[in-house]
Amino acid sequence: MNNKMNHPLITVDGRTLMDRPLEPPNFVVDTLISQGLHILAGSPKVGKSWLALWLAVTVAKGEPVWNMSTRQGTTLYLCLEDSVLRIQNRLFEITEDAPSSVHFCTECALIEQGLEEKVDAFVAAHPDTVLVIIDTLQMIRPIHDATYANDYRDLSVLKRLADKHGIAILLIHHLRKEKAEDVFHRISGTTAISGAVDSSFTLVEEKRGSGRAKLLYWS
Repeated sequence: MNNKMNHPLITVDGRTLMDRPLEPPNFVVDTLISQGLHILAGSPKVGKSWLALWLAVTVAKGEPVWNMSTRQGTTLYLCLEDSVLRIQNRLFEITEDAPSSVHFCTECALIEQGLEEKVDAFVAAHPDTVLVIIDTLQMIRPIHDATYANDYRDLSVLKRLADKHGIAILLIHHLRKEKAEDVFHRISGTTAISGAVDSSFTLVEEKRGSGRAKLLYWS
């Protein structure tokens, strides 16, 4: 018999829970990106990767993000659709001084096929890690049917990983082409994608090719 069947439920009673001091949220970007799992979705070529790169560098420097303070620390940007040369070119476009505390990686294992262990090892080597950006979510997902159960299982693995290390994980993802009254309903995949994350961001161009986009937030 499975030993887990012999273990009682671990519970906390209401009185104890009410008497427990509230722990304030641990923000990487004040009031915007907290410890946990987040998703940034947008159409192709709208600037998601540029925004991700800028966030990785800015947080590593401890500089404000849109006048919001940041928790300075090591950042890891898994730029899985780019080359090192392309990232280097983009770095020169956004900063004159990229710190050694921002790290880039263009290859990584899939979820439940080594990804978690790779992140564990990175955080162990850089215990001040505060932010991991994965660009894109699809690049780390195993090939399986697009069902609610599969979406929720994959993102739950990443959610546990973020909570385990007390870091923020930001997933770069895509929007469907189909129009919707609520832009968050256009996030590619089932509703489990939005349901499994702590907050969602969408980046949408005001007009295709305008070079201007609006960032929307939902938590």
